[in-house]
Amino acid sequence: MTEARATGPDGPGGGDTPDPQSGTGDPGAEKPEPPGSPVRRWAPFVIAGVAAVGAFFLSPGGVETLDEGAHFGFASILPALTTLVLVFFTREVVSSLFAGIAVAGFVVRDLNIIDRFLLPSIGSESFAVILLVYLWALGGLIGLWTRTGGARHFAEWARARIVRGPRTAKFFAWLMGVVFHQGGTISTILAGTTVKPVTDAERISHEEVSYIVDSTASPIATVVPLNAWPLYVAGLLVGTMPIFATEQEVVTFFFRSLPFNFYGWFAITMTLLFALDLLPWEGKKMREAKERARETGQLDREGAESLMAKELDQLKIPEGYPTGLSDFAVPLGVLIGTALTGVIRPLVGGIRQGSVEVFLSGIDVPIAEAFGLAVFSAMILAIVKGMDVKGVVEGFVDGCKGVTIGAIILALAVTLGQVSRALGTADYIVEIAAGAVSPVILPALFMAICMAVAFSIGSSWGTYAVVFPLAMPLAGAVAAEAGVADPTFYLSLAFGAVLGGAVFGDQCSPISDTTILSSLATGADVMDHVFTQLPLALTAAGAGAVVATLLATMAI
Repeated sequence: MTEARATGPDGPGGGDTPDPQSGTGDPGAEKPEPPGSPVRRWAPFVIAGVAAVGAFFLSPGGVETLDEGAHFGFASILPALTTLVLVFFTREVVSSLFAGIAVAGFVVRDLNIIDRFLLPSIGSESFAVILLVYLWALGGLIGLWTRTGGARHFAEWARARIVRGPRTAKFFAWLMGVVFHQGGTISTILAGTTVKPVTDAERISHEEVSYIVDSTASPIATVVPLNAWPLYVAGLLVGTMPIFATEQEVVTFFFRSLPFNFYGWFAITMTLLFALDLLPWEGKKMREAKERARETGQLDREGAESLMAKELDQLKIPEGYPTGLSDFAVPLGVLIGTALTGVIRPLVGGIRQGSVEVFLSGIDVPIAEAFGLAVFSAMILAIVKGMDVKGVVEGFVDGCKGVTIGAIILALAVTLGQVSRALGTADYIVEIAAGAVSPVILPALFMAICMAVAFSIGSSWGTYAVVFPLAMPLAGAVAAEAGVADPTFYLSLAFGAVLGGAVFGDQCSPISDTTILSSLATGADVMDHVFTQLPLALTAAGAGAVVATLLATMAI
């Protein structure tokens, strides 16, 4: 049975039907924003001011740096809390992030936040990689596709051979998320860039596709961990308990505990059902986004602020340029092929030596080289096919300009993450929650703690670094005191809870790099993505917590 395509009176995109690529019914008609009420206009300043005053009086004076595991008390959480409250209240990410960083200046009694926080974070090697690779290279590649028509041609090719309507378009997006499942930033960028032209053509709202891309990145990376995650966790846990005497023992325990990562399994399953239109409940905002896109072709909410400039959806193909599938497939193939070299070589070595640890320890994906070669191959191909050098360079520069807002948001998000680490935000959350210890609810409590920590700091790995070394010995001690018949089973429950809870927080946090890059790669508004994804992710997390609690009850 063939799916009904989303069409207008004169076929796809025909008649008076709004162009799905534009995201609005009439791109030329700019509607002025109505002035907000005085309360709504001034409330953010009041919230930030109260947080700043509280931070100043609650934090101890004269503390320059903290010892490992220390924190500033409740003041430690105020910068992240300020940002989260403001971002949900105003739906404006840039000013909310900056306000949180400014509040941190009051915590440390140093108002020169540029020297104290911004420059060290933005000038770091990790942010340079994000800027050059994930933003400029991605934006440049998309900009080149606006000149060659490669992405649009791929969408037409996929619609003719693979996709038969909105449902198969969403399933295609889910499948690409599974294929590019290395986790985090590279997964969201690869999957989002590949599927956006296809889902746009089938009137899939940007809220829908950003959810699918985001929910098939880190969750799948934790349940099919053929990546660096097991070794990273092993480095955190080795030596903390007798059963974790070596890194190999931790890696083995990681794989044995995969069935107990209930959030990961529920998130992946729910995303698949969502893609197939089989999920009985999708949340009010997601349902509205879905109906809006199918009925009007408007892929974003009216007034939405996409992280990708609308210019990157407008084709500027030079007259006479022979657009073909190669314009999309060659750079994407170079990108994937180069990235896979960092996996294939250690895989061969691991098979020869019969060692999973050799395979995992050897994984080193050359991300920067992969993106650089992809852009270079797209440029060379365009020149070979007849485009002049000026047109190629202009396409690349337009693409870089088109992701400027994403670069600003990521710079501030990275800085706020550094602020949270410097203030001991995660340590404070863990400390205040650790008192509520019960053998039955401990796995669910671990999940809740990790959800809160990762949502506050925007990092699953940062959460693991704080929680894992504390959680596993605590779970072992609780199991021994409660006389658990199978301590290993109970420890696996706790392990899976930490693993999944941190991924939830990272996936849903508006200050997480994966949330921001999922929105950027799919052309979504960050807060629209957060608001539509959160109910579905909370459902998966709630179901996971219930199952973990039931199994903990049976184990005791």
